Amino acid sequence: MFAGASKKRQRVGSSDRLSSFPDTCENLSDVTVSISAAISVSRPAGTIVIGGFNDHTTADVLLHLQLDGSPDLSAPDNVGIPDPVLSPSLDLHLHSSSLRRSRYFAARLSDRWLRPDPSSLVAGSSYGISRLTLKVQTAGNCRRPFDAYVTVLQLLYSLDFSATILSVSDALEMLPIALELLFDDCIHACVRFLEAVPWTDEEEEGVLGLVPFLKEEESRDLLARIFPLVPAGDGNSISEEMLFGLILKAIHSHPRVATVKAFVANLLRDYSSLDSVRRVLDRAFLVSLGTMKELLGEYASPDFRVAGDNDETEAFQRLKLHAAVVNARSLFWILERMIELRVADSAAKEWCNQASLASDLQKTFREDAWRNIAPGLPSLVLRCTSRLANEMAAGSILAPRQVRLELVKHWLPVLNVCRETVSPMPSNGHKMLYQDLEESFLQIISTLPICDARDLLQQCLCFSTRNVDDCPHLVLAFNTWFRRANRSQLDDSTASTKRSYEIL
Repeated sequence: MFAGASKKRQRVGSSDRLSSFPDTCENLSDVTVSISAAISVSRPAGTIVIGGFNDHTTADVLLHLQLDGSPDLSAPDNVGIPDPVLSPSLDLHLHSSSLRRSRYFAARLSDRWLRPDPSSLVAGSSYGISRLTLKVQTAGNCRRPFDAYVTVLQLLYSLDFSATILSVSDALEMLPIALELLFDDCIHACVRFLEAVPWTDEEEEGVLGLVPFLKEEESRDLLARIFPLVPAGDGNSISEEMLFGLILKAIHSHPRVATVKAFVANLLRDYSSLDSVRRVLDRAFLVSLGTMKELLGEYASPDFRVAGDNDETEAFQRLKLHAAVVNARSLFWILERMIELRVADSAAKEWCNQASLASDLQKTFREDAWRNIAPGLPSLVLRCTSRLANEMAAGSILAPRQVRLELVKHWLPVLNVCRETVSPMPSNGHKMLYQDLEESFLQIISTLPICDARDLLQQCLCFSTRNVDDCPHLVLAFNTWFRRANRSQLDDSTASTKRSYEIL
């Protein structure tokens, strides 16, 4: 929550409670203007409003507006004609009945603070004049520092807020003055306007600067728009929940709506916190993986096959396999994002530890039902495995030895079953998906201890079903293994170097 929101300052009869816009004006030579010019926009020429704003014939308050930091020229010791460049000011003839709508003026005009001087009369008037001075805060490069004050003072007469507050800049200019004068109606009108309209980034910073001076009930809606309100103890931030929801929307959108996935992928790529993106993608990966495991586990289970109704069995098969394809497609998209952002380490460990899923896939692919129901399922599963295997072989994912071993151990049998039952599919332009995965598996096997590599290489013999000249990757893998296996002891130079290191 905003730092100043929990300790609101009370608006009780103090005009120095807000110090906004402290910069000096760019040119002060033309700021001493007649009030008739200041209000000419709202009053037709020649119109006289008896008892209205700046009507000196009926006014009982003379308000002296003066730039903050300049001497008070209304004081008795300030004699002579003031220099408007050095101390610009403006005098307004106002009425206490309207000014008392401001709690600041109500306090200043009370008997406790000020007694009007009966001898101070305006020509043709029987009203005593109360003289007040108000220090005016100025904004940088301001040529007319009194305009916003005049506007707020006019609202004390008209209360026509809807016709006066027409933009965010209007509200941001008037709200500090309304807070200074404790003009509650104007404060509420400005806050209500700000809460209801859009802001630019610069305007939002202006709102943030004023929030600490508002009461809690006044700032509540503004703060809810700017700051997240997350229940205490929630493990995930609201931003991560948003990212997770967008990922789910993207992976479950219509397959042909590629722009949705592209947009979410761009958001993930440009997001400020890579750790947050990692956590969100890990979570989405586990959800999709868990769903696919459950679907294929139910499909491969012998329980549903006991039923004698073939139509019911076929409907069950279609439901589970179609859903499995959807989740496999989602898994592949999530893996692509993880690999692109180099945050796929956890996903690699999870995928390598899926012995039960690999077993269920082998059972599924040995039957013929998937051919007409979900012909793309083998390709999707092998693409997921191939992407992770390629990254491990290239060193982009530095997986521990056990993880590398389990990847080949669990998913090599799936590849072999697919080779027996599914025709090869093109991948990466001219390469075949199967051969690409074969090469990655053989490269990973070359990183394992000789005994582990021996057991796995024996399962790779089916890679030689083509002409021997067409499987150089398999020839290279066996040659490498035999060269290492036949090295019964270290050669002399290597052994000497090893002994030297041991002595050190």
